[in-house]
Amino acid sequence: MRASAARGRVLAALLVVFALVAGCATVPEESQPVAVPQGELGQAANPDLQQPEKDIDALTVVRDFVHASAEPLHNNAAARLYLTEATAKDWHPSTTMTIIDDQFNTVYAANEPTDDPNQMVVVVRGSRVGTLGKDNAFIAGKSPVEWRMAVQKQSDGQWRISSMPDDLVVAYSDFTANYVRVPVYFFAQDSNTIVPDLRYVAGVPQSGLADRVLQVLFSGPSDQLSGAVRTALPEGARTDGSVLATGDGALVVALTGVADQAPEVRRMIAAQIVLSLQTVTPNRVRLLSDGNPLVDGQAEWVPSELPSYTTLASPSADQLGLMVVGGRIRSLADGTLIPGQAGQGGAYDVVSAAQSLDGKQLAIVDRDGDRQRLRIGAFGRDAQLVLLPGGTPLSGSNLSRPTWRPTATADGTAGEVWTVEDGYTVVRVLRSSDGSWATQVVNAEDVLAVGPVSVLRLSRDGTRAAMVVNRQLLVASVVRAQDSVQLRGLRNLQTGSLSGVVDVDWLSQDSLVAATTMPGQPVVRVPIDGLRMDSFNSSNLTPPVHAVTAAPGRPIVVADADGLWTASDVGEVWRPQAHTSAKASAFYPG
Repeated sequence: MRASAARGRVLAALLVVFALVAGCATVPEESQPVAVPQGELGQAANPDLQQPEKDIDALTVVRDFVHASAEPLHNNAAARLYLTEATAKDWHPSTTMTIIDDQFNTVYAANEPTDDPNQMVVVVRGSRVGTLGKDNAFIAGKSPVEWRMAVQKQSDGQWRISSMPDDLVVAYSDFTANYVRVPVYFFAQDSNTIVPDLRYVAGVPQSGLADRVLQVLFSGPSDQLSGAVRTALPEGARTDGSVLATGDGALVVALTGVADQAPEVRRMIAAQIVLSLQTVTPNRVRLLSDGNPLVDGQAEWVPSELPSYTTLASPSADQLGLMVVGGRIRSLADGTLIPGQAGQGGAYDVVSAAQSLDGKQLAIVDRDGDRQRLRIGAFGRDAQLVLLPGGTPLSGSNLSRPTWRPTATADGTAGEVWTVEDGYTVVRVLRSSDGSWATQVVNAEDVLAVGPVSVLRLSRDGTRAAMVVNRQLLVASVVRAQDSVQLRGLRNLQTGSLSGVVDVDWLSQDSLVAATTMPGQPVVRVPIDGLRMDSFNSSNLTPPVHAVTAAPGRPIVVADADGLWTASDVGEVWRPQAHTSAKASAFYPG
């Protein structure tokens, strides 16, 4: 009942926000902004709270306390009702939150008997789903957990908690009912590609939702993305007061500390703010800098009016995908062999391949006896072997399917490819000014400690890597220094629930599609923070599914024992791909 009521409050909150900012058909010449009332999360107050039921036992008191702990309004006032008066006054919950599975137990501590019948020790036992960190980012991590809480009978006969750990412990459904997932936006470290960073903010009170989103944005990227992205907001930039609402439906964000920024930087700041607020407002955002429009000539913005900052991270519209069949590369659109030795010529025995985002380059893993080698070249042309510093070809018993990072050389062609040699050497290959390719080993120490890497796919914005390691799905950020690159901030997604992973690809900048050997879940979709997992319909698929490819705005293509199948969403039945072939493996640019 408590979780259902909480969901209702969050839904009502968002509806109120959307109603507040809904535009009018006629825009007045001038609309005076008014302050959006600020219901503070930490404000001490006496809201109309649901009081604990009378005469409930100590186990139920602790269970209800866990459920109420997910409600942050008024300094966790709902949870404090389950504490003794003295404990409620002194309770300072931690800024992190442990999220546990909805199925948890409360039991009396068998090894901690008390002589006083008015004192009990209750143990909460459950399974950790993950943690909400100080940076408002969810960190997946499944493990058994337990907490001990002392419970005391009060003079009125009611049980209340007298001591407990500082950790804030909440059930999964209560967390999702009270917190809103918000992508806040930053820029890739070495380009102007916009990158989402998934964070969670309290959904109530609705009046401060936009302010809470901006607070997260201005605090910088999450710990995982630190070093992989940057912000256009200069040090010292801040909002000048709370977000305001105008009578004609706009939200007003007044900034200070950005007046000396160049026009292009101001446009980038506008993009970060407007895109970060799109979850909580469908309407215009008025951006001011010290009282003047942030961007000269345009004061109000909706996302569609922003400059495009995803061009480098999106496959060209005319690139419909390719597939490897019988050692040659064919078009996914019409099934024909592509020009050149990788297709019509047939000189290469192709194992796997990757096409650059603009479609102009191919990275090819081909077979040479019992070894595999990496070749890179222009689409439809001969591809040169990638050589190690000693002049020998980069090769191994196994090279993972290559993956392109969105960097461009002086002549505008794609210039960086990654692969994994024999599971334990992550290699980036860089195009030199003379057109040759040089290799560099990536620091993947944290990843390799888990096990060998069988699949590595760079996100199309270049800031993250999704990997299959020991049949587990992992994500890490790509952090670049002047002369080195490191995979850091490793996250194991849906550990304990997701196993037998054989392939993965990027459905969007913040979600993945994975192929698995799990009979009931051969294809799943997982957000990059791993909070949840959605299973695709398994109808028509014949296990095992051994490959998957995905990209924004394109159907997902999987390969099973019979050939290629396509679907666009989790509820769809898989349909045969128009040019399917047994033992085919499809790939989109990236």
